[in-house]
Amino acid sequence: MMRRVLPLLLLLLLPGLAAGQPAPGPAPATPGSSRADRPAPSRPDPAAARRAELDRLFALLKDAPDAAGAQLVEARIRALWAQAVSPAAALLLRRGLRNLQGNEPAEALEDFDAALVLEPDAADLWVLRGRALSQLGDRAAAARDIQEALRLEPRHFGALIALSEMQDEAGDPAGALRSLEAALALHPRMPGAEERRRELQRKAEGDAL
Repeated sequence: MMRRVLPLLLLLLLPGLAAGQPAPGPAPATPGSSRADRPAPSRPDPAAARRAELDRLFALLKDAPDAAGAQLVEARIRALWAQAVSPAAALLLRRGLRNLQGNEPAEALEDFDAALVLEPDAADLWVLRGRALSQLGDRAAAARDIQEALRLEPRHFGALIALSEMQDEAGDPAGALRSLEAALALHPRMPGAEERRRELQRKAEGDAL
């Protein structure tokens, strides 16, 4: 297994290694020119660089040779998503997640509400708030939050899994199956997803009879 994972690990590390190399020095001035005459070097766009890296990682995720390799890529994708959140919003996110895991959805909802005021474009926050709303029984609001997360990041497999769970709880196994299959198209080696797909297929076939 390690032999299969090592090439994927190298592919994950290469862009970071390249980014760590020193930038070339300024070009020597030509006679008669001045610094004011030369165009200023363009600054890299962090958001554009993050999108390009996500494109590369999602291609790797789809073709990951095994579950261990897929987990490496998934971790890197989640880390990039987290980079889009400010430190203050990240603090609220972590506190909300602890409340959610501690079965305190009302407190978690307050944390996610506050975080979204700071970072309304963070898909992860919409997913988590949707989960809190779902635990509180507000399925319609939860579904709207998940849809907003998918609008911001259509490849958010976590949002698709959350949507699948909500559809199943609402008695729509066929819809839950479609959402799960959409997540698997992005992340084919998601742990436990194949067993979940077979379960939803049985439910959907039973409803169709």
